[in-house]
Amino acid sequence: MKKLLPLLVLSLPLSAATIEANVELPKLDVAEYHAPYLAMWIQSQDRSQIKNLALWYDHDKANQKGQEWLKDLRQWWRRSGRSLSLPVDAITGATKTAGSYQVSFDSEALALNDLPAGEYQFYIEAVREVGGREVLSVPFTLPINHTQTLNVQGKKELGRIDLTIKP
Repeated sequence: MKKLLPLLVLSLPLSAATIEANVELPKLDVAEYHAPYLAMWIQSQDRSQIKNLALWYDHDKANQKGQEWLKDLRQWWRRSGRSLSLPVDAITGATKTAGSYQVSFDSEALALNDLPAGEYQFYIEAVREVGGREVLSVPFTLPINHTQTLNVQGKKELGRIDLTIKP
């Protein structure tokens, strides 16, 4: 029975947690600036579990014209975007210009509690019309037993990304 207890604990889903991301969109010195389309998601190492967290795009354009460019978020589009019915409640938002943005994700609201224990990646992908594309990832482990603060630095389309995961 003692040998089964660790296996039982590892198979338990993520307990209530909060994921906070501070996302920096750098000010770019370019002739024609368009706010980037941006996607944030979590996926397991084996890609069997994917949870969308945020999608920023021009969702209010007439005739759903803003959706046409979502496929330019290539990694997100291939992993889960093309199978979604858009706009997605609770994750869709408008594009944002240069600046720092704090976003918070509640594990219960986004059904993150269903994720099994294991190794995961937080992904953020940004693409701009007449601009570039950049994808960053931050590894983390579930379940969350203590507050973790992780960060990564973008090179062009994304600035510093600070990720805080709290139990």
